[in-house]
Amino acid sequence: MGVKPTKNMHDTESDTFVYETWPEKVSQMLKEIGLDATPKELGTDPVEKAKDYYGRNFSQTTRMITNRGCVELKNSNIDVIQIIQKG
Repeated sequence: MGVKPTKNMHDTESDTFVYETWPEKVSQMLKEIGLDATPKELGTDPVEKAKDYYGRNFSQTTRMITNRGCVELKNSNIDVIQIIQKG
């Protein structure tokens, strides 16, 4: 028995996927709007070593925060953008 091709398959679709981290994705988006941005390695920036991202005094603040990395900006008033995921 062979595998039957389906009508939904397209020969023009690539079988190779390039893995991009969140800092690489955000850096690319910022470059598209004209900002000079470079992704940083995960855990290498001092801003990533902070303990609490949100106050724990309110009941609706999430307790689980995931650091996704940082993007460094050049020629801007902002030095670093940290990407976090809450929930």
